[in-house]
Parts: sequence; structure tokens; C-alpha cells
Amino acid sequence: MPDVYVIAEAGVNHNGDLNLARQLVDCAAEAGADAVKFQTFDAKKLATRAAPKARYQQRTTDAAESQLDMLRKLELPREWHWELRERALSRGIEFLSTAFDAGSLAFLEELDMPFYKVPSGELTNGPLLWQFARRGRPLVVSTGMATMSEVEQALAVIAHAFNAEAEPADIADVWRGWSDSAWRDSLQDRVTLLHCTSQYPTPMQECNLRAMDTLRAFGLPVGYSDHTEGILIPVAAVARGATFIEKHFTLDRAMPGPDHKASLEPAELTQMVQQIRDLQLALGDGAKCPQPSEWNTRQAARQHVVAARDIAAGAVLSRDDLTTARSSGGLPAASLWGLIGATAAHSYAAGEPIV
Repeated sequence: MPDVYVIAEAGVNHNGDLNLARQLVDCAAEAGADAVKFQTFDAKKLATRAAPKARYQQRTTDAAESQLDMLRKLELPREWHWELRERALSRGIEFLSTAFDAGSLAFLEELDMPFYKVPSGELTNGPLLWQFARRGRPLVVSTGMATMSEVEQALAVIAHAFNAEAEPADIADVWRGWSDSAWRDSLQDRVTLLHCTSQYPTPMQECNLRAMDTLRAFGLPVGYSDHTEGILIPVAAVARGATFIEKHFTLDRAMPGPDHKASLEPAELTQMVQQIRDLQLALGDGAKCPQPSEWNTRQAARQHVVAARDIAAGAVLSRDDLTTARSSGGLPAASLWGLIGATAAHSYAAGEPIV
């Protein structure tokens, strides 16, 4: 099976500091992640002055500050992207960033990223989602806060963008396209769904990892975008079949900012990646057969048919003549029953393998 793709989500944890952003790239590479990901947005296009902060943002930043003012401090300047991209590539990992508005998406196209990550908040933003899909790159789509019907509508929008000549006239136009099996099939190998709970940090009882099984109803690969504290849940998601893992990280959880407290620190990120890699090795290929290291143990541990007492040549074997024990060879233990009533070809001493 292919390796689980691990995204180290730097997000907005750069705090508007280029040197900190550089360190986050280095940390992701040193941890063994496949990619480091930031967020690209124009704050004034993403939120109005009236937009409230989420409750977790009120707890982790100035509650009196507007969402717009908070976002302005966390924008990733366009010119930083190129340096951070080159730094990531030079360290052997991919550079990703998530767009939250059309202008940012158009800019990211210049960076030639391997795929686009669609954030949970934009799952129901049909016009922006259509533009994501229209770029023609594979999509990894987070589904935090969503119902199954919202996920299906998002997939219908993506299928429309993959297949139609122009934007839909209305949502009914999207659903008309979804009724075409060829349009639905066009999602294969191009879309991955990420189960997600959009709470920072996510309480254990709200992870609902079994929802990954539900998302598989669409016939697409499923991964997990994690916001819990610690590394247990992303590792468990891999055991449940996640093909992608996304996890926020920071250099220091004590830093100011909305996402630091729900992020892993460097040593934890390294441990998570290593445990994911180890777990995937442990999952194996599913075939039930002796493993290479088991063959010697198999020879030493399996019992064979042996004489329970001295047996004379030509004797008719009875059940009392036979038992099983570990030995250097002989007939397998399950052969014992078939020997009862047979004639001993030669004499056996007690404990000698029957051959």
C-alpha cells in the first residue's frame, strides 16, 4: 500500500514572522513529513468587520479584537511564498498552502503545487470550490462541520468543474451533472476526502473516527485532518485506513495566536510521523501467512506425532501408543488420528518421532 501522506500544517503559526516561518519549514522536514502547509488569504476578502471570531479564537487571542484584525496579522505575504517553497523543496519536502479566496488561489497556481487543499470552511462555498476544481489539479478536501449531504453537494460541484464548459447556471445545473455516472467517475484519482472536526483542540468524544467509514461511501480515498491534543488520534486514524494525515504544529505552544495551543511541538511532530510510518509497516499487506522471521520459530514450536511408549515393529498402533510433542521432525500433530490402526513399519522408542 502507498505511504500515508503526512502534511505538517504550519497554518498561521508563523505569527507574521518570516524567520519563524523558515523555522517551521525546517521543523517539518526534520520531522519526516511529506509536506509543510501554510495558509494564503487576503484578510479583507476573507472576513468583513462584522465577522465574529470563533469561540476558540476568543480564548486564544484578544477577545475584543475583530476576526478581520486578527487575520490581518496572520497573512502570509506573497513574496514569502517563493522563499518558503524553495526552502521546503531544498529540504526534500513539498510546499503547500491553502487558499481562502479567488485571488489567493490564482496566485498559488504560480507556485505549481502538487495538489490543492480545500479547507473545511470553504466546502460549502460553491463558487470558490468550483474554481479550485477548475484548476485541474488533484484536490484534498476537508469536511469539518459538514453533513453528508453537504459533502455530496461539494463533490457534485467539483465534478461539474471537471466536466462542464462553464460555471453552472444554478445549483440545479450542478445536480443535473451529478446524475451522469461519467461525471461522478471523474473524481477517481483526483479527489481525497479528509474527515475533520473543526474545533481547536477537538475533544476526544467528538473525533468520531468511524465517520471515515461513512465517507468511503463515495468511493474515494479518505484521510483525517486532526485538531486533537497529542498524537493518539492521527495514529489511530491511520490504523483505520487514513491515506492522508494533516496535523498542526508549532515551535512553542506558549506562543500567542489562535492555533498554537492545539498544535504539536517539534519533538511531538517527529514522534507522530515515526509512529505513523511504523504503524503502516505493522499493518502489512493483509495476507495471513508465516512471516520470514517466523519460520525458525515455527519449526521449534510446532508439535509432531511421537511414540507415547516403546512400540515394536509390526504392532498395530493404538491411541495409547501415540502422542504429540515438539521434535526435530516427523508427521504433523494432526496426522495422529489417521495413524490409529496402522501397522508400525519399524520399532519406536518412547518419544521418538513417528515417520
